[in-house]
Amino acid sequence: MKNTTLNIPDMQSAHCQMRVTNAIKDIEGISVERVEAGKLSFTVANEQSRVIVINAIEQAGYTVNPSENQDPANESPACCTTK
Repeated sequence: MKNTTLNIPDMQSAHCQMRVTNAIKDIEGISVERVEAGKLSFTVANEQSRVIVINAIEQAGYTVNPSENQDPANESPACCTTK
């Protein structure tokens, strides 16, 4: 299992965090560790599961920045903004 953190700048409110959690909760091979404003931390069994998580989040209408070095506070301040 590999620890992964995704920056999701549009996911700021509790509502957005719940939408993202619901979008990925049934994906096999992942375990959500922490959901907070702008970030999702989880463990993943393999790269394929990680890609599935990213696709599910994007399909829920959120932008995913897989770079762990960027600060989501410097990203878009919009909340619940979907594509």
